[in-house]
Amino acid sequence: MDELAQRLSEGDHPITSQRYKSAEELKQAIERGYVLVKFTDTRGGTELGLRLEQERCDLSRADFAQSTGTVQLAGTLTLNYIKVRGHAQLELATLNGTGHLEIIEG
Repeated sequence: MDELAQRLSEGDHPITSQRYKSAEELKQAIERGYVLVKFTDTRGGTELGLRLEQERCDLSRADFAQSTGTVQLAGTLTLNYIKVRGHAQLELATLNGTGHLEIIEG
């Protein structure tokens, strides 16, 4: 088992999505179906691109126009040859939050 995938699948970790300069930019990425999130508690940080699974995302508590509320995102990717699902909960005011990986196969 890959050490990084295993570590990020154990509990929640701090994340940021500050590649986007505003909640509106994050919304546009969500609409495109691909969001970048960065796990900040790894050596140098680990930025991952999530191919969103819309049915697993929850935008009902988000007000993108006011940059308030939270979004819950989920999407798949391959990390070091291991298929995983990334889960992210982000505060729109700061574009920071928590996240973890779920190992799908491996």
